[in-house]
Amino acid sequence: MKTRIHERFTALREAGELGIVAYITAGDPSLDATLKFVLALAEAGADVIELGVPFSDPLADGPTIQRASERALKSGTTLVGVLDLVRRIRQSSRIPLVLFGYYNPILQMGLEKFAGTAEAVGADGVLATDLPPEESNDYRRILGAHHLDTIFLGAPTSTNERLANIAMCSSGFLYLISRTGVTGAKDHLPDDLPSLLRRARATTQLPLAVGFGISLPGHVSVLGGLAEAAVVGSALVAQIEKATKAGPTAGAIDSAAVALAEKVGALKQAARHGLSRREVAP
Repeated sequence: MKTRIHERFTALREAGELGIVAYITAGDPSLDATLKFVLALAEAGADVIELGVPFSDPLADGPTIQRASERALKSGTTLVGVLDLVRRIRQSSRIPLVLFGYYNPILQMGLEKFAGTAEAVGADGVLATDLPPEESNDYRRILGAHHLDTIFLGAPTSTNERLANIAMCSSGFLYLISRTGVTGAKDHLPDDLPSLLRRARATTQLPLAVGFGISLPGHVSVLGGLAEAAVVGSALVAQIEKATKAGPTAGAIDSAAVALAEKVGALKQAARHGLSRREVAP
Protein backbone atom coordinates (compact mmCIF):
# COMPACT_ATOMS: atom_id res chain seq x y z
CA MET A 1 0.00 0.00 0.00
CA LYS A 2 1.72 3.19 -1.24
CA THR A 3 0.27 5.96 0.87
CA ARG A 4 1.54 9.54 1.06
CA ILE A 5 3.52 8.42 4.12
CA HIS A 6 5.27 5.71 2.11
CA GLU A 7 5.96 8.16 -0.70
CA ARG A 8 7.43 10.75 1.66
CA PHE A 9 9.80 8.29 3.32
CA THR A 10 10.86 6.99 -0.09
CA ALA A 11 11.70 10.54 -1.16
CA LEU A 12 13.60 11.17 2.08
CA ARG A 13 15.66 8.02 1.61
CA GLU A 14 16.52 8.99 -1.95
CA ALA A 15 17.53 12.48 -0.79
CA GLY A 16 19.54 11.15 2.16
CA GLU A 17 17.51 13.18 4.65
CA LEU A 18 16.16 12.42 8.07
CA GLY A 19 12.43 13.13 8.26
CA ILE A 20 10.76 15.46 10.75
CA VAL A 21 7.40 14.29 12.08
CA ALA A 22 5.67 17.21 13.80
CA TYR A 23 2.93 16.68 16.40
CA ILE A 24 0.44 19.32 17.51
CA THR A 25 -2.84 18.96 19.37
CA ALA A 26 -5.77 19.71 17.08
CA GLY A 27 -8.05 22.41 18.46
CA ASP A 28 -5.42 24.07 20.66
CA PRO A 29 -6.45 26.84 20.89
CA SER A 30 -8.95 26.33 18.03
CA LEU A 31 -9.33 24.28 14.86
CA ASP A 32 -8.89 27.43 12.76
CA ALA A 33 -5.59 28.08 14.52
CA THR A 34 -4.51 24.47 13.98
CA LEU A 35 -5.10 24.85 10.25
CA LYS A 36 -2.76 27.84 10.21
CA PHE A 37 -0.18 25.94 12.28
CA VAL A 38 -0.22 22.88 10.01
CA LEU A 39 0.35 24.97 6.89
CA ALA A 40 3.19 26.85 8.61
CA LEU A 41 4.84 23.58 9.69
CA ALA A 42 4.53 22.13 6.19
CA GLU A 43 6.05 25.26 4.66
CA ALA A 44 8.92 25.15 7.19
CA GLY A 45 9.92 21.62 6.18
CA ALA A 46 7.94 19.16 8.30
CA ASP A 47 7.62 15.85 6.45
CA VAL A 48 4.65 14.35 8.30
CA ILE A 49 2.11 16.01 10.61
CA GLU A 50 0.55 14.17 13.54
CA LEU A 51 -2.75 15.72 14.51
CA GLY A 52 -3.46 14.93 18.13
CA VAL A 53 -7.11 14.15 18.77
CA PRO A 54 -7.77 15.55 22.28
CA PHE A 55 -8.95 13.07 24.88
CA SER A 56 -10.01 13.53 28.49
CA ASP A 57 -7.61 10.90 29.88
CA PRO A 58 -4.34 11.18 27.89
CA LEU A 59 -2.34 8.56 29.78
CA ALA A 60 0.70 8.56 27.48
CA ASP A 61 1.14 12.32 27.55
CA GLY A 62 3.11 14.57 29.85
CA PRO A 63 1.91 17.87 31.33
CA THR A 64 2.48 19.98 28.21
CA ILE A 65 0.27 17.89 25.93
CA GLN A 66 -2.21 17.19 28.73
CA ARG A 67 -2.79 20.94 29.06
CA ALA A 68 -3.13 21.24 25.29
CA SER A 69 -5.78 18.50 25.30
CA GLU A 70 -7.67 20.34 28.03
CA ARG A 71 -7.61 23.58 26.06
CA ALA A 72 -8.73 21.80 22.88
CA LEU A 73 -11.61 20.06 24.62
CA LYS A 74 -12.70 23.35 26.17
CA SER A 75 -12.74 24.89 22.70
CA GLY A 76 -15.20 22.18 21.64
CA THR A 77 -12.86 19.98 19.60
CA THR A 78 -14.18 16.51 18.73
CA LEU A 79 -13.03 13.68 16.49
CA VAL A 80 -15.60 14.81 13.92
CA GLY A 81 -14.13 18.30 14.03
CA VAL A 82 -10.59 16.97 13.58
CA LEU A 83 -11.66 14.93 10.56
CA ASP A 84 -13.19 18.06 9.04
CA LEU A 85 -9.92 19.87 9.76
CA VAL A 86 -8.12 17.25 7.65
CA ARG A 87 -10.53 18.03 4.81
CA ARG A 88 -9.69 21.73 5.11
CA ILE A 89 -5.93 21.05 5.19
CA ARG A 90 -6.26 19.02 2.00
CA GLN A 91 -7.54 22.09 0.19
CA SER A 92 -4.05 23.60 0.53
CA SER A 93 -1.52 20.86 1.25
CA ARG A 94 -0.61 17.27 0.41
CA ILE A 95 1.60 16.77 3.47
CA PRO A 96 1.08 13.31 5.01
CA LEU A 97 -1.34 13.48 7.95
CA VAL A 98 -1.55 11.02 10.85
CA LEU A 99 -4.46 11.06 13.29
CA PHE A 100 -2.84 10.50 16.68
CA GLY A 101 -4.92 9.73 19.73
CA TYR A 102 -6.68 7.19 21.90
CA TYR A 103 -8.93 4.36 20.82
CA ASN A 104 -12.11 5.29 22.70
CA PRO A 105 -13.27 8.10 20.35
CA ILE A 106 -12.61 5.87 17.32
CA LEU A 107 -14.55 3.01 18.88
CA GLN A 108 -17.42 5.33 19.79
CA MET A 109 -17.67 6.56 16.21
CA GLY A 110 -17.44 3.02 14.84
CA LEU A 111 -14.49 1.61 12.92
CA GLU A 112 -16.18 1.56 9.52
CA LYS A 113 -17.54 5.10 9.79
CA PHE A 114 -14.24 6.42 11.14
CA ALA A 115 -12.10 4.74 8.49
CA GLY A 116 -14.42 5.70 5.65
CA THR A 117 -14.55 9.32 6.75
CA ALA A 118 -10.78 9.48 7.36
CA GLU A 119 -10.11 8.17 3.86
CA ALA A 120 -12.66 10.51 2.29
CA VAL A 121 -11.21 13.66 3.89
CA GLY A 122 -7.61 12.74 3.03
CA ALA A 123 -5.99 11.30 6.16
CA ASP A 124 -3.04 8.97 5.59
CA GLY A 125 -2.55 7.04 8.82
CA VAL A 126 -3.75 6.49 12.36
CA LEU A 127 -1.91 5.91 15.62
CA ALA A 128 -4.12 4.79 18.51
CA THR A 129 -1.70 4.86 21.42
CA ASP A 130 -3.62 2.58 23.77
CA LEU A 131 -4.68 -0.13 21.29
CA PRO A 132 -2.52 -3.25 21.77
CA PRO A 133 -1.39 -4.85 18.51
CA GLU A 134 -2.73 -8.18 19.78
CA GLU A 135 -6.26 -6.73 19.81
CA SER A 136 -6.03 -4.84 16.53
CA ASN A 137 -7.12 -7.37 13.90
CA ASP A 138 -10.44 -5.70 13.01
CA TYR A 139 -8.91 -2.24 13.29
CA ARG A 140 -6.08 -3.09 10.90
CA ARG A 141 -8.34 -4.89 8.47
CA ILE A 142 -10.84 -2.05 8.24
CA LEU A 143 -8.28 0.78 8.14
CA GLY A 144 -6.22 -1.11 5.56
CA ALA A 145 -9.28 -1.51 3.36
CA HIS A 146 -9.55 2.29 3.41
CA HIS A 147 -5.87 2.80 2.49
CA LEU A 148 -4.89 4.10 5.92
CA ASP A 149 -1.55 3.22 7.49
CA THR A 150 -1.73 1.70 10.97
CA ILE A 151 1.16 2.94 13.10
CA PHE A 152 2.07 1.30 16.41
CA LEU A 153 4.47 2.12 19.22
CA GLY A 154 7.56 0.19 20.26
CA ALA A 155 9.30 0.92 23.57
CA PRO A 156 12.63 0.23 25.30
CA THR A 157 10.77 -2.30 27.45
CA SER A 158 9.48 -4.21 24.39
CA THR A 159 11.07 -7.63 24.00
CA ASN A 160 12.49 -8.64 20.64
CA GLU A 161 9.49 -10.92 20.10
CA ARG A 162 7.06 -8.13 20.87
CA LEU A 163 8.93 -5.64 18.68
CA ALA A 164 8.59 -8.11 15.82
CA ASN A 165 4.84 -8.39 16.44
CA ILE A 166 4.45 -4.59 16.66
CA ALA A 167 6.36 -4.19 13.40
CA MET A 168 4.24 -6.84 11.69
CA CYS A 169 1.09 -4.92 12.63
CA SER A 170 2.50 -1.56 11.52
CA SER A 171 2.54 0.16 8.16
CA GLY A 172 3.86 3.54 7.10
CA PHE A 173 6.50 3.67 9.80
CA LEU A 174 7.28 2.19 13.20
CA TYR A 175 7.16 4.73 16.03
CA LEU A 176 9.79 4.03 18.68
CA ILE A 177 9.47 5.63 22.11
CA SER A 178 12.95 6.75 23.11
CA ARG A 179 12.39 6.34 26.86
CA THR A 180 9.97 4.92 29.37
CA GLY A 181 7.41 7.33 30.79
CA VAL A 182 5.29 10.02 29.16
CA THR A 183 5.84 12.63 26.46
CA GLY A 184 7.92 15.73 27.18
CA ALA A 185 10.96 17.63 25.91
CA LYS A 186 14.31 16.51 27.35
CA ASP A 187 17.87 17.82 27.23
CA HIS A 188 19.47 14.59 25.99
CA LEU A 189 18.58 11.27 24.42
CA PRO A 190 18.82 8.01 26.41
CA ASP A 191 22.09 6.08 26.25
CA ASP A 192 20.28 2.86 25.38
CA LEU A 193 18.48 4.31 22.34
CA PRO A 194 20.93 2.85 19.77
CA SER A 195 20.28 -0.60 21.24
CA LEU A 196 16.52 -0.18 20.80
CA LEU A 197 17.03 0.96 17.21
CA ARG A 198 19.26 -2.03 16.45
CA ARG A 199 16.68 -4.41 17.88
CA ALA A 200 13.87 -2.78 15.89
CA ARG A 201 15.90 -2.77 12.67
CA ALA A 202 16.44 -6.51 13.04
CA THR A 203 12.67 -7.03 12.88
CA THR A 204 11.57 -4.74 10.04
CA GLN A 205 12.53 -2.64 7.06
CA LEU A 206 9.82 -0.09 7.86
CA PRO A 207 11.10 3.44 8.46
CA LEU A 208 11.91 3.99 12.13
CA ALA A 209 10.69 7.23 13.74
CA VAL A 210 11.91 8.16 17.22
CA GLY A 211 9.81 10.26 19.56
CA PHE A 212 9.32 11.26 23.23
CA GLY A 213 11.95 13.79 24.29
CA ILE A 214 13.07 15.08 20.87
CA SER A 215 13.33 18.86 21.06
CA LEU A 216 16.75 20.11 19.90
CA PRO A 217 18.67 20.16 16.59
CA GLY A 218 21.40 18.16 18.33
CA HIS A 219 18.94 15.34 18.96
CA VAL A 220 18.11 15.24 15.26
CA SER A 221 21.80 15.21 14.28
CA VAL A 222 22.43 12.24 16.57
CA LEU A 223 19.63 10.27 14.91
CA GLY A 224 21.11 10.63 11.42
CA GLY A 225 22.10 7.14 10.28
CA LEU A 226 20.22 5.51 13.15
CA ALA A 227 16.59 6.22 12.25
CA GLU A 228 14.57 7.56 9.36
CA ALA A 229 12.69 10.27 11.26
CA ALA A 230 12.55 12.28 14.47
CA VAL A 231 9.19 13.05 16.07
CA VAL A 232 8.87 16.39 17.84
CA GLY A 233 5.74 17.14 19.84
CA SER A 234 5.91 18.69 23.30
CA ALA A 235 8.47 21.29 22.18
CA LEU A 236 6.01 22.49 19.51
CA VAL A 237 2.97 22.37 21.77
CA ALA A 238 4.92 24.44 24.31
CA GLN A 239 5.48 27.13 21.66
CA ILE A 240 1.74 27.35 21.08
CA GLU A 241 1.05 27.53 24.81
CA LYS A 242 3.63 30.27 25.31
CA ALA A 243 2.42 32.41 22.40
CA THR A 244 -1.28 32.15 23.29
CA LYS A 245 -0.94 32.32 27.08
CA ALA A 246 -2.57 35.77 27.27
CA GLY A 247 -5.37 34.65 24.98
CA PRO A 248 -5.89 33.16 21.51
CA THR A 249 -5.96 36.49 19.67
CA ALA A 250 -5.19 36.70 15.96
CA GLY A 251 -1.81 38.23 16.76
CA ALA A 252 -0.99 35.49 19.25
CA ILE A 253 -1.90 32.78 16.76
CA ASP A 254 0.26 34.42 14.10
CA SER A 255 3.14 34.58 16.61
CA ALA A 256 2.67 30.90 17.43
CA ALA A 257 2.74 29.98 13.73
CA VAL A 258 6.02 31.87 13.29
CA ALA A 259 7.53 30.19 16.37
CA LEU A 260 6.50 26.74 15.13
CA ALA A 261 8.00 27.39 11.71
CA GLU A 262 11.27 28.58 13.24
CA LYS A 263 11.48 25.52 15.50
CA VAL A 264 10.81 23.02 12.74
CA GLY A 265 13.03 24.91 10.33
CA ALA A 266 15.99 24.56 12.72
CA LEU A 267 15.25 20.85 13.21
CA LYS A 268 14.94 20.27 9.47
CA GLN A 269 18.23 22.02 8.84
CA ALA A 270 19.89 19.55 11.22
CA ALA A 271 17.98 16.70 9.57
CA ARG A 272 19.36 17.55 6.13
CA HIS A 273 22.65 16.03 7.23
CA GLY A 274 20.54 12.96 6.61
CA LEU A 275 21.02 9.24 6.78
CA SER A 276 24.72 8.52 6.68
CA ARG A 277 24.00 4.79 6.45
CA ARG A 278 20.98 2.53 6.14
CA GLU A 279 21.79 0.11 8.92
CA VAL A 280 22.12 0.93 12.61
CA ALA A 281 25.74 0.87 13.67
CA PRO A 282 26.84 -1.90 16.05
